[in-house]
Amino acid sequence: MPAHRHPTVQDQVALTEIDLTGELMIAAAAASEDRLSTDRIDELLHVAGAPDGDRPDRQAPDAP
Repeated sequence: MPAHRHPTVQDQVALTEIDLTGELMIAAAAASEDRLSTDRIDELLHVAGAPDGDRPDRQAPDAP
């Protein structure tokens, strides 16, 4: 018989990923452009990038 997890156990990493994914989907749905810029995605994901002078130009990948 498989072991069962206690019903109050929560996976904090999974919950954080679900929350961030939801924020990205909401922002994408509300955006006026076709794609979110990488800077906007970084902002939503709370990613601190390198200073602009040290960062290579980044673009969103083309859709298949």
